[in-house]
Amino acid sequence: MHTDLFALSPKEFPLLLQEIPDPPKKLYVQGTLPSPELKLLAVVGSRKYSPYGKAVVEKLIAGLSGYPVVIVSGLALGIDALAHEAALAAGLPTIAIPGSGLNREVLYPRANLRLAEKILASGGALLSEFEPDFEARPESFPQRNRIMAGMSHATLVIEATAMSGTLITARLTADYNRELLVVPGSIFSPSSFGPHLFLSLGATPITSSEDILKALGIDAAKKPAVERSDLSETERQVLHTLRVPQSKDELLTSLAIPASEANILLSTMEIKGLISEQLGKLYVK
Repeated sequence: MHTDLFALSPKEFPLLLQEIPDPPKKLYVQGTLPSPELKLLAVVGSRKYSPYGKAVVEKLIAGLSGYPVVIVSGLALGIDALAHEAALAAGLPTIAIPGSGLNREVLYPRANLRLAEKILASGGALLSEFEPDFEARPESFPQRNRIMAGMSHATLVIEATAMSGTLITARLTADYNRELLVVPGSIFSPSSFGPHLFLSLGATPITSSEDILKALGIDAAKKPAVERSDLSETERQVLHTLRVPQSKDELLTSLAIPASEANILLSTMEIKGLISEQLGKLYVK
């Protein structure tokens, strides 16, 4: 894990970011930037999310587990933070781009300092064009949004009111000729204004993780067999056992751990997107 702050020159930027008309002059980075072969997905949305929005973030990102996808977001409260957390739970790399410098004294929002450290500990990265001691101010967030949209292959919008900064990121995504992906919302929710506006303008509707993979040009049927370093020995045992799908009772019989502990383990593995239950049997996803 690279914890030291370092600067990138324009020729070292992620390739897509070099193509936008107003790229930053330099970028400060802490952590590890992903391989250029991976697809970058920006996930943005309302700070005041609904239970529906939270469930959507967690389900869609969990379904990307094991695929060559990086989750990019802005470290903000709300959908941004949920996207980073969901990426960590799914074992996906994630990049946070705050509207401040990266020094811990100014990193914004203060409530997500621990999340920033978790991102670094997982092998992800923090990224900012602002000087390390720059304090966030209102105009720095739209400026930050162009980096998220510019460096990503696609942007996924989940809930946005008429006044949301998410609309800026979505418009920039379209301006940069990137894929704009939108999750439809409830017709009764003010947070559906942004998604439904962009759907009416031709954005791609997203109702499953497979929709996202298709938009990114990834074949969902060709999920790579990845040897994940973040799995516990018991999780590896479960995945090995479930090479042949079986019922939960059958699996619990083969695990040499208390039933209560096993149930927690299996629930966690479902959230991570490692296993799923269908018609009474557990499967490796």
